[in-house]
Amino acid sequence: MNNIRSKRRVSASAHAAAHAAAHAAICIIAAIAGLAGCASTPPVPAAPRAPTAADMTFESISTRYLDEMVALTPVNATALGDHRFDGALDDVSAAGYGRRVALARELLAQMQGLDSTQLSRANQVDARLLASELGYQIWRVEELAEWRWNPLIYTELAGNGVYLLMARDFAPLPERLRNVGARLTELPRFLAQVREALDPARVPRIHAETAVKQNTGVLTLLDQLVIPQLGALPEAEQAKLRSAIAHAHTAVAQHQIWLEKRLLPEAKGDFRLGAALYDAKLRFALDSPLSREEIRTRAQAELVRTRADMYNIARGLLQSRPDAPPLPPAPSADEQQAAIAAALELAYEQQPARDQVFDTARHAFEQATSFVRAADFVTLYDDPLEIIPMPEFQRGVALAYCDSPGPLDRGQKTFYVISPIPADWSDAQVKSFLREYNTRSIENLTIHEAMPGHYLQLMHSNRYHSPLRAVLASGTFIEGWAVYTERLMVEQGFLGGDPLMHLIQLKWYLRSIGNAILDQAVHVDGISREDALRLMTRDTFQEEREAAAKWVRAQLTAAQLPTYFVGVQEHVALREEARMKWGKSFTLKRYHDTVLSFGSPPVRYARELTLDLPIQ
Repeated sequence: MNNIRSKRRVSASAHAAAHAAAHAAICIIAAIAGLAGCASTPPVPAAPRAPTAADMTFESISTRYLDEMVALTPVNATALGDHRFDGALDDVSAAGYGRRVALARELLAQMQGLDSTQLSRANQVDARLLASELGYQIWRVEELAEWRWNPLIYTELAGNGVYLLMARDFAPLPERLRNVGARLTELPRFLAQVREALDPARVPRIHAETAVKQNTGVLTLLDQLVIPQLGALPEAEQAKLRSAIAHAHTAVAQHQIWLEKRLLPEAKGDFRLGAALYDAKLRFALDSPLSREEIRTRAQAELVRTRADMYNIARGLLQSRPDAPPLPPAPSADEQQAAIAAALELAYEQQPARDQVFDTARHAFEQATSFVRAADFVTLYDDPLEIIPMPEFQRGVALAYCDSPGPLDRGQKTFYVISPIPADWSDAQVKSFLREYNTRSIENLTIHEAMPGHYLQLMHSNRYHSPLRAVLASGTFIEGWAVYTERLMVEQGFLGGDPLMHLIQLKWYLRSIGNAILDQAVHVDGISREDALRLMTRDTFQEEREAAAKWVRAQLTAAQLPTYFVGVQEHVALREEARMKWGKSFTLKRYHDTVLSFGSPPVRYARELTLDLPIQ
């Protein structure tokens, strides 16, 4: 989330250079850590001290990164809350990507001389994050080369170019409308660059199909968010903006023709990354000591353990029911499957009507907030939240997400965003969806996305003093925290200790486990759609609509789905380590407030900061 990611076209001769850049980033991290050849004794934590020359050097590097890299990615700048470039769209030409890579290499070179013994503990962490991020940017351009084959990068940029200006009141409405007009003026140039950048033969068909669906979403945003607000401008400026909107319609229509008539028929790329690219992306994206093989081993073990826990709950729920399936103490695989499925049916019976999903989510948020406030296991702030429908240009990948204000913005509301049920879905598809998103599942979803999950955690994170750490937030920390809070709420007795709520929470945990298995199975092991759907619908009890959507998501993304499982594993382990180390002084509130006070770094660094360990 919120990380600046760069891409650029390079020739085959640059392949080795990209490997060298990634290796250089790792070596810089080692150098910053005070390691000689990646093997030495980590520095002993020092008492707080005045900034050193090394601190000031690093601050100048990080300031330059925030100023100059953000300037090269204007839409991301708006997302972060830096509004200096709200009237510009990204340069997505080969030269534009080249400028980002050149800056990343230059900043990496400047970091070569940094030594952790001369940096504050906070800067030790931030220096490692920045070195890793710069290496990741270079790798994504030169090795992954996603900018050449993923059209969804560009549908998201085009949509966010408008949406981010209109969604929040960070500036007067006329100013934001003028910037919308400026961006729309650049849209024909932007879309022409997209057509030049993408190589249709390398684009996977699933990506092309999704881009065809998403492309016109920017026009829906104009109709819904911009045109109704035209009266805020003087007449002359209204005419200018209307003209920009008309030109945008033409540009999007031309791009739609290209997507449908050129890109889609010629899309022959493989959506599977393969082991080498996947493992490299996993290392960058997770920043975790766990390898792909270790993640798979842990996930398989947790799958077995969690299903056993679900069976024990099912026995308690079903034992007095005359229609219960066999419930032996040591069930066979089929007996376990049947019992869990039968117990889940009890939860599926309670679901919202098709048009009541948003009202159910609002009620769930109110319930969760009241419970967290009464339980007092973490500090709450009063930052505003609104539950809204997902913008059209972002639909088709995930059901819901938390859209927090940029870390450089202040006083703006968080959006808990939910995709509406598609109007063209059949009754059978809607039934499948609402079985998956029954009333208790919406409770769990709301815990994850809002309270005390993403919404609460990012409220804390945005209060951390370092803008660099906020910009380089760890998805593994963020998603892991959200899954951790699902478990936490059940542990603390949410909904009166309702066993069906516990069962649904464990089902959602199974989904996180399944995510980790599925992601590498898709991109490395070559799992078929049939086997992937079996993993999801049988092993982790997901409904057909959820499983079908997840299959699409797994093809469209890589190394994001494991963040949930890896992150929650690390969060749970850290809490237990803190409990052991702090002894009688451990309380949940002390622990939660402490671990959330450092922003959103990878959990490995949150551990070292929380427990006052050397930064390694």
